[in-house]
Amino acid sequence: MSPLKEPPNSESTRHLALVLIILVGCSVLGLVAWEAVTSRQQALDAAQVTVSNLSRSLTQHADDTVGEAETVLSELVERVHNDGVTGPQHERLHLVLKQTTAALDQLHGLFIYSSDGRWLVTSNDVDPPNANNSDREYFLWHRSHPGPAVHIGAVIVSRSTGELIIPVSRRLDNADGSFGGVVLATLKVDYFKKFYDGFDLDEQGAIVLALGDGTILMRRPYDPKVIGTSIAKGVIYSQMLPHASTGARMVVSVVDGVNRMIAYRASSVYPLLILAAQPESAIFAGWRANLLRSGVLVALVFAVLGAFAVLLMRQIRHNQRTEADLLLAHASLQQMAMQDGLTGLANRRQLDLALPQEIGRTVRTGRPLGLIMLDIDHFKRFNDLYGHPAGDACIRDVGRAVQGCVGRAGDLVARYGGEELLVLLPESDAPGTWRVAQRIVEAVQALAIKHAGSEHGVVTVSAGLHVWTATNPIPTAEALIAAADVALYAAKHGGRNQVFPTLDEPIRVRPQVF
Repeated sequence: MSPLKEPPNSESTRHLALVLIILVGCSVLGLVAWEAVTSRQQALDAAQVTVSNLSRSLTQHADDTVGEAETVLSELVERVHNDGVTGPQHERLHLVLKQTTAALDQLHGLFIYSSDGRWLVTSNDVDPPNANNSDREYFLWHRSHPGPAVHIGAVIVSRSTGELIIPVSRRLDNADGSFGGVVLATLKVDYFKKFYDGFDLDEQGAIVLALGDGTILMRRPYDPKVIGTSIAKGVIYSQMLPHASTGARMVVSVVDGVNRMIAYRASSVYPLLILAAQPESAIFAGWRANLLRSGVLVALVFAVLGAFAVLLMRQIRHNQRTEADLLLAHASLQQMAMQDGLTGLANRRQLDLALPQEIGRTVRTGRPLGLIMLDIDHFKRFNDLYGHPAGDACIRDVGRAVQGCVGRAGDLVARYGGEELLVLLPESDAPGTWRVAQRIVEAVQALAIKHAGSEHGVVTVSAGLHVWTATNPIPTAEALIAAADVALYAAKHGGRNQVFPTLDEPIRVRPQVF
């Protein structure tokens, strides 16, 4: 016996199967890549929202903290102007300053200086002997800047306690408007440190409180060497802040070189800027873990695809796949032969086979058989107005609408010819058939397909129905269709976009010839 020859198309089939497997693999890979890119952007967007919200909250905190100090200073200025600082008022002022400092956690101390820098009244229990602050930056600033403006200075070391403090000060004027001294509130740098440490940030997450000129007042992670340095040459101050008072972007820090998502916000009240930052490593930590899991999954998928490819090639070599493809192709051809090419509905051939079978079923069961003949109103005008491609699209849309109105397995919607459709409804009595026809008329009108040539302004259909029961003589298929067609003519003659006969009148249309 000669060896079995391989079918001539098996090689191309193997190639096609291999291409399909490769396409599947590439699709999986592409999907994972798309997901990776999308999730990375989502992680970046989420980080931007997080740090932007954090910077907004921290800016409000800074404004409130300095605002409380400003309120205290305003009250002190008014007291000094009204009551002075000598005699009994000196002791009262000392108690007020001491009590106020104790009441506000952020305050390190309160001080009143004379025009030559001497300490007049303070919140300290004991002041350094012969202390003088005329050399301080804030003192020099107020001496040369008349007016009630609040001044926030760079971090300095307290001369009474040695702590790092942020000076917030106001000018005192004499009665003639000349320089009379300074009132000072000092804020604890440690207060901001403890507050910022309370946020759940990555080790490399950063919070910066800086002056408008870029001088750092406080930074988390805390490093005393960084306090007082400037970030004015960084991207935020040099490129972004001149154009917008708030913003966010990935930036390499000028302090430690770490790439972070940084959100900044300038205070609208004080010359302060808040920066909140999340490091790139923390932003993408979850994304990288998911990417690793996806990579393992893709490797497994490709392993399975490879095994499947081997098995598939063996199956094709034994010609079993080819036979299955032929059977499938044959079944597909049979289905195509029963379908209308334009609408995908049943065609005349399928209708011609189905209608005699349903007549026989009606005879056996005694159940009624309903038919609905449909016609698109003024379809010739529609084609003339919009062209045949639009007409074809209209028929397809109407066909889908009709198909959507019949839900039973045995119901059949067929394109009878041109713009005419026939609906076959086994075991459907007159009221049931009428309801289906009415739904169809309403569904087509609801499509709202513009039709300037119709009195309704949109595409509509007319429906003629006929119901046959086994109590009447057995008709031919042509006679049933003719009866439904007569009813359709009556519906169109009666004004279109309607069903004939209606439910409130008996169905008188019957086939004339059996």
